[in-house]
Amino acid sequence: MQPIRLGPNQPAARPYLGGAGIRAFRGEGSTAPDSPEDFVASTTTVFGDDHVGLSMLPDGRTLREAVASDPEGWLGAAHVSRFGAETGLLVKLLHTGQRLFNHVHPDDAFAQTRLGAPRGKTEAWFIVDTGEAPTATVWLGFAHEVAAAQLRDWFERQDAAAMLAAMTELTVRAGDWVYVPAGTPHAIGPGITLVELQQPTDLSLILEYAGFPALDRAGALLGLSPEVALAAVDTAPLGPENAAQLHGRVADAGRSTLFPPAAQRFFRAEHLVVEGAAEIPAGFGVVVVLEGAGRLRWGGGGGAGGGGSAGGGGADGADLAISRGETFVVPHGAGALEIAGQLRLIHAAPPAA
Repeated sequence: MQPIRLGPNQPAARPYLGGAGIRAFRGEGSTAPDSPEDFVASTTTVFGDDHVGLSMLPDGRTLREAVASDPEGWLGAAHVSRFGAETGLLVKLLHTGQRLFNHVHPDDAFAQTRLGAPRGKTEAWFIVDTGEAPTATVWLGFAHEVAAAQLRDWFERQDAAAMLAAMTELTVRAGDWVYVPAGTPHAIGPGITLVELQQPTDLSLILEYAGFPALDRAGALLGLSPEVALAAVDTAPLGPENAAQLHGRVADAGRSTLFPPAAQRFFRAEHLVVEGAAEIPAGFGVVVVLEGAGRLRWGGGGGAGGGGSAGGGGADGADLAISRGETFVVPHGAGALEIAGQLRLIHAAPPAA
């Protein structure tokens, strides 16, 4: 088994504009103006569809099919024992061609009881680029306590300006990260390209649908009543201390853990600045090359179902050239990875088993 280079996987007709930043980062990608998300190593579909969003492998199978055919080879025995035959992770590249609407993702309990879904969606972002400006803006949580009646009034009147004014405004630049717990209202300013880690689901309750032609009231609330849907929103004040815990910056050298400790139960991520060589332990994961070039090497073994059941990828079987904008899915059975060269990358993984 071996790492597999993945091409762009950008669902069309998403409800907001974007995608140019993904093309600039990757050097390839969709030219559709409404393709702002690239689903990387995805076994997750967009809401309401059974196929769109799934990653395809070079052998013609979806990643979902490949994992189902050899769970331990892809994920490792410990992961399968704890989490089952699911990757437990979705990585995206995202570019906002316009300000992304204010929205919230339900937590696990809400998703299970109100939507019949197995999980909600906690997510986190690593800022790759902010476009022509050196900084950009995101909004995260409410700065002050918001009464349920006030939130309902804003929603009914679609008063986006009032909602944003009540939220905590963060200034971000390339190299920053932001952690977004489920239930936290958030919006992303235009011109931002980011790497997103999230629980593998596509559930969003949209507080601001007016002005986005592809959205309507019923779809924004996933068919729920406003009373039920808005109960998913955390209206407690975020406060400066909590905001500081949810927003940070990577080190300029070496190895940095991304996101606060609370994220570890949902996903794990490291930012690596490689100047020579670095190693990544065996395990299912996703590599996103942020900058530079080098080589990715692997030793094989470490899991069941070898013999190339990952579906191919490397030209010579144990060594791949890698460069900025490329993404790779790594099966557990590939063993430990060695990264050599001068480059920066993100290694993303599911929760530890």
